[in-house]
This record gives sequence, C-alpha cells and structure tokens, in this order.
Amino acid sequence: MGILGTIVVGLIVGVLARFLLPGEQKMGLILTILLGIGGSLLAGFVGQAMGWYAPGQGAGWVASVLGAIVLLVLVQKLRGSGGSSKQPRP
Repeated sequence: MGILGTIVVGLIVGVLARFLLPGEQKMGLILTILLGIGGSLLAGFVGQAMGWYAPGQGAGWVASVLGAIVLLVLVQKLRGSGGSSKQPRP
C-alpha cells in the first residue's frame, strides 16, 4: 500500500475512532494518524490470533476503528491516573 496510503488510512481510522468515542480527546493530527495506524495494527494482530485473518492480511475498516477505540480508551485511562488532579487540595 505504501507509506502515503498507510497515513491516509490511519487518519481516517483515527478520526472515526475519535468521533465515535464520547468525550474530549486532546490530540493533534499526527497523534490521530498514529492512533489509527496503531488501531489497525492491534486489530490485525488480534484478528490473526483469533484466526479471523490470514498471516499478512490486513484488518478490515470496522476492526481497525474498534482497535483504535480500544487504544484511545487505554490512553485516557493512563492519562487519568497520571497523578495530576484538576481539583485543588484542601
């Protein structure tokens, strides 16, 4: 597919994942692209482990978006427990 195709697919998948997940995700264009690429990779690995995809076969669009949503939820959980609280201390 090439680098440019990977970037475009990553952008589309990342934007769809951010749109479908409620709440505010503070990330720019590059992180959105990386989110989409990571979601596609995660979906491909899980799909191959479950026997849904053959080795070397890429994940589908729906699985890629679901993988990106899983990554986005994990990032939000890690950022939420990062120690910085928005509430003032008494």
